[in-house]
Amino acid sequence: QLQASGGGLVQAGGSLRLSCASSGGTVRSLAMTWFRQAPGKEREFVASIRQIVSTTYYGDSVKGRFTISRDNAKNAVYLQMNSLKPEDTAVYYCAARYSWSVAYYSRDQYSIWGQGTQVTVSS
Repeated sequence: QLQASGGGLVQAGGSLRLSCASSGGTVRSLAMTWFRQAPGKEREFVASIRQIVSTTYYGDSVKGRFTISRDNAKNAVYLQMNSLKPEDTAVYYCAARYSWSVAYYSRDQYSIWGQGTQVTVSS
């Protein structure tokens, strides 16, 4: 139901925009979240946007550099990533749930996942 895209190879300091399109529920009604997982590491919370009110939340490591947004007309959520660092290298996953959870940062709260898109930042 979720299709993530937009990953690629970029130099440190560069930018990428990831997209997550929903073919199931409308993104306006879904709590949408980006996670990432680097090799040998746990899946890490990146950013989340609440349904309806669009309040956003960010992990400490990306705050001020990444922006999550939603386009209801395109039924998609985006992750604009600026000032990329080599440590941002990971597979990025979008996830969704139908109700907001106070534990929005926990992967266990989500049952709807996209397939992941690779982001590689070279130094």
